[in-house]
Amino acid sequence: MFRSSAGFLTFLPAALVLAAYAQTQPGINIRVVEGDGAINSIRLHRAHDLVVQVLDPTGQPVAGATVTFLLPATGPSGTFGDSGLSLTMQTDAKGMAVGRGLRPNSVAGQFRIRAITSWHSQTASAGLMQTNAEPVAKSHTSRTIAILAIVGAVAVGGAVVAMHGGKSSTTTDTGGSTGSIAPAETITPGTPSFGPPH
Repeated sequence: MFRSSAGFLTFLPAALVLAAYAQTQPGINIRVVEGDGAINSIRLHRAHDLVVQVLDPTGQPVAGATVTFLLPATGPSGTFGDSGLSLTMQTDAKGMAVGRGLRPNSVAGQFRIRAITSWHSQTASAGLMQTNAEPVAKSHTSRTIAILAIVGAVAVGGAVVAMHGGKSSTTTDTGGSTGSIAPAETITPGTPSFGPPH
């Protein structure tokens, strides 16, 4: 009730008083613990579990609160098996509710999952973003480069052998390095002969 400008007491309906009181009081809160930002594999049909925690106005866990996870009806999304697009769970003693069994659909892209909780006529909601994606095949670039390097080395070695008539020899210099050299010419000493100039 309140006093009007004329000085008379005026009584407000009880529903309005309760509504005004409820708006001034903090309500329950739902906190995302796991699953936000996860990437799901379309090919493997695997997705990450959704984990949320329900807290009372003082920040304490709420046991026995109802939590419903809702998936989009179109576009990138998934299903909770036989439960379809929604899954309803109860929070445990730590206020935790886990949404298991999510399977991504075949549409790639990002989507939003809604988590809605209710407890003692109070409600709260939170959003989790996930992405359906195809795994990227591993690149064979490194293997290709290695094979080309081996083939190139064999070709160069064959060219060196061909330059020396199919023979190669090695020598070690004072620095200890090994390289390929051409065969040395051989000088055979003989008996000198003398005679008149030609």
